[in-house]
Amino acid sequence: MVAAVFRTIFAQPDPDAVSTAWDEVRDQLAKSFPKVGPLMDQAKSEVLAFTAFPKAHWRKIWSTNPLERVNKEIKRRSRVVGIFPNTAAVIRLVGAVLIDMHDEWIASDRRYLSRSPWHCSTMPWILVHRRHRRRRVGPPPRPTGSLLPALLG
Repeated sequence: MVAAVFRTIFAQPDPDAVSTAWDEVRDQLAKSFPKVGPLMDQAKSEVLAFTAFPKAHWRKIWSTNPLERVNKEIKRRSRVVGIFPNTAAVIRLVGAVLIDMHDEWIASDRRYLSRSPWHCSTMPWILVHRRHRRRRVGPPPRPTGSLLPALLG
């Protein structure tokens, strides 16, 4: 029953409705489980952080599938090694797995999040031009002057 009630939160069409549904679920669960109310109040901003992104990306952001895939790969490779001599060896293995996965994503043309919804994004620091994709680690510098309407339009 609890899982079904939580699913109603994620089925909402916009951020305001998601927040309202969260509050309704919190109130409903707090009647039966009084300790849940304060916990849900504390977790609200973190759990609903996905609503800051375009709606087209919500399902992929709230999913734990990428994290599960990373954990599965780390587990698979650590089984091959068997016993680690020290903590540094574990850190090297996990680091190598993460670097390998990162390199695969950088080199391939596939995208976990499509770039098209960013055109209508409310986050103006995101540029969708192909030339910015591989050069910059962080967000590109904010454009000034008359370039801003051209980039956001």
